[in-house]
Amino acid sequence: MALTTGFTLNDWQQHHQQHPQDVLATLESLLSGLSTADNAWLYLATPAQLRAQLEPLLAVWQQNPASLPLFGVPFAVKDNIDVAGWPTTAACPAFAYEAEADATAVANLKAAGAVVIGKTNLDQFATGLVGTRSPFGAVQNTFDPAYVSGGSSSGSASVTARGLVCFALGTDTAGSGRVPAGFNNIVGLKPTKGWLSATGVVPACRLNDTISLFALTVEDAFLAATCAGGYDASDAYSRANPGLAPAALPAAPKLAIPAYPTFFDDAQAEAAWEKSLTALQAGGATLHPIDFSIFHQLAEQLYYGPWVAERTVAVGEMLDRKDEMDPVVYGIVASGKNYSAVDAYKAEYLRAELSRQIQQILSQFDALVVPTSPTIHTLEEMKQEPVRYNSQFGTYTNFTNLADLSALALPGPFREDGLPAGITLIAPAWYDRALAAFGQKWQARQALSLGATGNAQPASHASLPASPLHVRVAVVGAHLTGMPLNHQLTTRNAVLVEETKTAACYRLYALANTKPPKPGLVKGSDGASIIVELWDIPLARFGEFVAEIPSPLGIGTLELADGRLVKGFICEPAVLPDATDITDFGGWRNWLTRKETPNV
Repeated sequence: MALTTGFTLNDWQQHHQQHPQDVLATLESLLSGLSTADNAWLYLATPAQLRAQLEPLLAVWQQNPASLPLFGVPFAVKDNIDVAGWPTTAACPAFAYEAEADATAVANLKAAGAVVIGKTNLDQFATGLVGTRSPFGAVQNTFDPAYVSGGSSSGSASVTARGLVCFALGTDTAGSGRVPAGFNNIVGLKPTKGWLSATGVVPACRLNDTISLFALTVEDAFLAATCAGGYDASDAYSRANPGLAPAALPAAPKLAIPAYPTFFDDAQAEAAWEKSLTALQAGGATLHPIDFSIFHQLAEQLYYGPWVAERTVAVGEMLDRKDEMDPVVYGIVASGKNYSAVDAYKAEYLRAELSRQIQQILSQFDALVVPTSPTIHTLEEMKQEPVRYNSQFGTYTNFTNLADLSALALPGPFREDGLPAGITLIAPAWYDRALAAFGQKWQARQALSLGATGNAQPASHASLPASPLHVRVAVVGAHLTGMPLNHQLTTRNAVLVEETKTAACYRLYALANTKPPKPGLVKGSDGASIIVELWDIPLARFGEFVAEIPSPLGIGTLELADGRLVKGFICEPAVLPDATDITDFGGWRNWLTRKETPNV
């Protein structure tokens, strides 16, 4: 077992900092311990390919380590995603070609310092949630080799769960970036469609695909996604983040759950789900059962209707070479020829109608929580019912991309037989960071071992990377929690970060003739630390928030007691002669409480 087995991103960063002269040797040692005899791998870097990636980065990293947040971190790539100079097979040897360029997401990760160590097995043409539909063999579950690993991103999940890489790229159309995460006790981040470019990816369903991320921890998955993502003009379906979503879920979130979840008579999966619900409530969440029929109706469209024709388009001329395709995959993909253009338009209209209804339901809650999969099956069982059991795995995943939602699969309480059974959080598009913030807290509370490594959770979890799509604002008076103007924050998806204090150079005044009553904060040569609340407001909502602020108040830059600088409320000095100096009270809430106390 390699020294680096089970390393998180933070472990890799510390190792390279402590042994800067050994960066290449460490990765060469890791590579030497890997073999394509392990069928999770379809291709491994040669030592020369490893050096070609790493050597140009060394000088940059030595001069400015912060410029390469993923420096020297090994990652794996599902073999339907291009790596320049390497073969791409989509688990179909007859389809194989040598990629001329890196997929955009791979290029972005390399630019951040990460190193591709190998390419991984998958259900052929990413068609399946099982991990068994590959001519290179079925990838085994990392906890019990008799069971499936989940797919289609089976190899990426396996090598991540075993700690052979820090993170891995998969793809997700129907759940391929979530089901394998659930079956292997790892994190599976299914980004909002369009965040990660699809350029250089062999499509399964081009309208409903996204590259996904597997990692041992939520923070590693989210940082990797942040480095890999971004608008790409070369991808017709790439999108820029509009900056409207919250930075986090509330501390006590309202979570929707299926009212009558199905587990296909799998009592152990159901018991694990109940344990997860108990843990969610213990963490402060309230659970709200909802009718799930619309979600199921949309989920069925992906494989049992005209949408399957998207897979037919993607496979193209390979359908003329039936004998060189997996028979189950061929049967699914070829069925797309049975539908007309009229059928396709009707299917799109239905998708839009169901998606709108789903989004209206979810607007009442902070997120939806579902079992990642309602059951699991052995490799032998899959041979008997390859389509039926695959469909079962997608019960709580198939609708997500059709409805343009974000999702995060998380490790959860295990089944009694020792197999993993995770949960998945689902929310509107661009809630990726909010789900990650919640998932980070969930993972810390569960304190499960990392993947199949046996390694304990890190003593402290790294923070998520700073968000350029949110503005941190210090509020001091009528916008505080429970105060009359707090709704101007909450209705704009702002979330409370913390209560803290300003630096000791501010004076606080109760302003005259303001409705509702408001304070004014003024920086001067003397003063005191004043209590403030910090809120993160979406960047796209910040301007309209500021537009509602009346004179003599405005937004400037405040200094906090710990030296941080944030945006916050300031006051024009011209109104101070008519105001009451309340600095000694230390905060607006203290002043109001003092005023309401009789005989004072």
